[in-house]
Amino acid sequence: MTLTLRGRRYDTGEPVRITTEGDRIASVEPATPTGSAKDWPWIGPGLVDLQINGHGGIWFSNARLTPEEVVTTVEPHFKSGITRMLPTLVTASHEELFNGFTAIRRACEQDAWVDRMIAGCHLEGPFISGEDGPRGAHPLQHVRPADWDEFRKLQDASGGRIRLVTLAAESRGAPEFIRNAVDSGVAIAIGHTAANSDEVQAAVDAGARLSTHLGNGAHGQIRRHPNYIWDQLGDSRLMASIITDGIHLPPSVIRSIIRTKTTASVVITCDAAGLAGCPPGKYRAASGNVEILEDGRIVIAGQNQLLAGSSLLTDVCVAHAVAVGGVSLAQAFDMAGKNPCRLLGLEPTRLRRGSRADIVQFDFDGPGDSIRWQSTVMGGEVRFGRIADLN
Repeated sequence: MTLTLRGRRYDTGEPVRITTEGDRIASVEPATPTGSAKDWPWIGPGLVDLQINGHGGIWFSNARLTPEEVVTTVEPHFKSGITRMLPTLVTASHEELFNGFTAIRRACEQDAWVDRMIAGCHLEGPFISGEDGPRGAHPLQHVRPADWDEFRKLQDASGGRIRLVTLAAESRGAPEFIRNAVDSGVAIAIGHTAANSDEVQAAVDAGARLSTHLGNGAHGQIRRHPNYIWDQLGDSRLMASIITDGIHLPPSVIRSIIRTKTTASVVITCDAAGLAGCPPGKYRAASGNVEILEDGRIVIAGQNQLLAGSSLLTDVCVAHAVAVGGVSLAQAFDMAGKNPCRLLGLEPTRLRRGSRADIVQFDFDGPGDSIRWQSTVMGGEVRFGRIADLN
């Protein structure tokens, strides 16, 4: 299949014509609009999110998850410009995790496009802090120490697809677990942690390379210094993922993390809950009764302060990063594309000949505006919308 897409490059604004052949970009050539170039949509690489917990009321960590539900859970993300993602399984029983990874493996084996979109899996927990605050909305009864034997069973169930594990630096046996994981090609992130400075350093020395949603999954009040946020923020060996949905972090924190880590070492994620895509209302989740508010926040039911997740997706996070983070559209896109790929050793999508044909067309009028998608192409096939007819 051959496709032709036109638009303004997300990184330079240059009008271009991109031709795909099969699942690769065959050519990228300058183009000349007959009218104003500003009338053309932007064109860029598809987004990559390494932390998505589910969609439409379905969670990936589910003892009854089926391969068919995996398909219906990942497909809606094309509407948000996502062409690759890491289904994320959060703290749960071994049975729930084992079944979730098994269902994902089977879905990938049954549908080639699912296998292409699922670039790997993310295990967030259960090897995390049991303390209120750092634990977040993860169920306390399933928090447990780092266990390499359990992880190997889960990795086997996934067909070797687990590419990222988030654990607490202070989890018993964490340094040895981290070394084993890194040796096996799995990236390690520190998150949902209450670790002291020595424990954070030991985890990084062992091979941890990411801080998961830095600034969240933390105590409401912590020691001024030292503390585990400063320890991670100040270690240049750690990249940092941040949830820039306008809910999880205030603008000053977003700017501080980006300016400290630089745009080359920040990963944008939405960390969308399994309730993403559901209308506002009250729901039952593994962590208890929760409520989706009109602004997209998911909170513990009965109040509107304690977060239990977000229903907003990656495109919202990219647009908000541009609005408040002091970054350009190109930088925000790269933080939600090139950077997670570099962390995990994945092939990035670049707008050049021979690259993956994972391309999006969209309208965006600058800081404060939302991204409005026209088309999402993955592997040279239109998965959402339609290619803009331009001349």
